[in-house]
Amino acid sequence: MRLPLATLALILTTATAQADMAPRDGWSVTPTSKTYDQLIADVKTAAKANKMGVVTQAGPTGAAKARGITIPGNRVIGLFNNAYAVNVLNLSTAAMIEAPIRVYVTENADGTATLSYKLPSTVFAPYVPEAGDDLAALADELDAIFASIATKAVK
Repeated sequence: MRLPLATLALILTTATAQADMAPRDGWSVTPTSKTYDQLIADVKTAAKANKMGVVTQAGPTGAAKARGITIPGNRVIGLFNNAYAVNVLNLSTAAMIEAPIRVYVTENADGTATLSYKLPSTVFAPYVPEAGDDLAALADELDAIFASIATKAVK
């Protein structure tokens, strides 16, 4: 029996979406024992405690469910602070495309959730040759803030 191409693609996409996040260069990847919903709430609380605002949120989970497709929880949360935005913009107009810095909450196969994000120093590295050491220093400062957010969120 032949499966229609769209059905096969859906099966493969869903199977791929089930994989837990793996460590990768330039990222922080922290599995937790928390549920997906709890980790999202704790990321928002930790961001606020570190003077970062929730600027954006997006994820396919709800829209997929409305289409009758079940996928694991999946949310991208953009975090930033206007003071950093102004500083980045003053150093490199091009680098501002990277703001807000995104954190990624994914639901694992066992019902727990993982918090992942690209390190700000990794995100802004391509712009350092243009912007100079001040952008590298700002990115390092953001690395520390995002590490603090992650530490607080996963506790």
